Amino acid sequence: MNRAPSPHRTPRRPLRRRVAAALAFCLTAAGLALATPARATPAPAPKAPAKAAALPIGDLRTAVHHFLFSPDTVEGANDWNCRPSAAHPYPVVLAHGTLADAGANWVALAPTLANEGYCVYALNYGMNALSAGRVGGLTDIGDSARQLAAFVDKVLAATGAPKADIVGHSQGGMMPHYYLKRLGGAAKVHTLVGLAPSNHGTTLDGLLTLGRQMNALGFVNNLLDTTGLTGLKQQEADSAFQKELWQDGDTVPGVRYVVIATRKDTVVTPYTNGFLHGPDVTNLTLQDQCPDDEVGHAGLFLDGPTLQNVVNVLGPNDPHFTPECRDYGPSL
Repeated sequence: MNRAPSPHRTPRRPLRRRVAAALAFCLTAAGLALATPARATPAPAPKAPAKAAALPIGDLRTAVHHFLFSPDTVEGANDWNCRPSAAHPYPVVLAHGTLADAGANWVALAPTLANEGYCVYALNYGMNALSAGRVGGLTDIGDSARQLAAFVDKVLAATGAPKADIVGHSQGGMMPHYYLKRLGGAAKVHTLVGLAPSNHGTTLDGLLTLGRQMNALGFVNNLLDTTGLTGLKQQEADSAFQKELWQDGDTVPGVRYVVIATRKDTVVTPYTNGFLHGPDVTNLTLQDQCPDDEVGHAGLFLDGPTLQNVVNVLGPNDPHFTPECRDYGPSL
């Protein structure tokens, strides 16, 4: 039996009509969305380039490891793709001391300077058959200076810089003078920094005087020549090499000179033999800045005030600079 539709019930719309209505609603909503200007979603702020992590500063343990296993490699040095910045226009060349090598001597200074934004380079020089690829600064200093000259030329060609700064320890602070004075290096060097340099030779705390008095020094020097250790003989105070090198004065025009010395030096004696005399020369004694610094000759490469002085000399060059008296090097 058919029932009549109740007057209180809304008639159901056919399914086709309901689908058509829903579709019309969606199209209308879409049209409104297109017609209404969309709010721009702000683009994420560009990220600043990630800052390179600071290179670790080596210590005595690092130096021993490098001496044995990586004498030619040290953190922060010899990136041949490095380009000097406007703030640091001169690449820095590091010259190790007698009986040392680049890998050991510069475990602290090379990464320190690299972290400051310098292009840093370190060479080995003065090696012979006795060196085992690790012990440098043994052979004739003139020959070592020629090795330095070739290395500086390579650095300047790679970086495009007009000049380089040189930092040398012990013989590495004295040997570059031969390059500057005898090999035309003055035109290619801006600043020479010597760390306890053997500039005017050493008495070896009186041993040379004793050797002369005993008429034994000639025998020792002949032995040094025979075994290819001429570089040791040439660093003796009043040696023929020393007299020839300094006969025309300590400095040459156009180069700035800085000497950093320690009163506790028992290798270059007297320690004032490292000092230079002439225009554009600065002689620093660490104990004038930090009286309780007991660092010795060999320990300068790890000495906090020494490293700070080098950074100042090559950078702001503040004449009133005083280092923080901490992180002293070994009393060796």
